[in-house]
Amino acid sequence: MNKQELVDAVAAKTGDSKVATGEMIDAVIEAITGELTKGKTVQLIGFGSFSTGARAARVGRNPATGAEIQIPAAKTVKFTAGKAFKDAVKGA
Repeated sequence: MNKQELVDAVAAKTGDSKVATGEMIDAVIEAITGELTKGKTVQLIGFGSFSTGARAARVGRNPATGAEIQIPAAKTVKFTAGKAFKDAVKGA
C-alpha cells in the first residue's frame, strides 16, 4: 500500500474527502517527524513506538572490490510494534 492507497482507504472508512484525509495524514507524518528530529519518542498505544537511535562508525567492505571503507556514524529511526498490532498481524 502506498500513500495514496492509504488516503483512499482512510477516506472510505471515515467518510471524509480524500483531500482532507490526505492533509490529516500529512499532518500526522509531519508531527511524528518533528518530534523525532528533536530526539523525542512518539508512542501510539496499541500501534507502536517511533524513536531514534545511534549507529556507531564502523569499517565495511566494498562488495565490488573488497576494499575496506569507513562507514560514518549515523542517526537512525526505530519502530517497535505494540502488542495489539503484533497480535493483529499474527492472527491474520
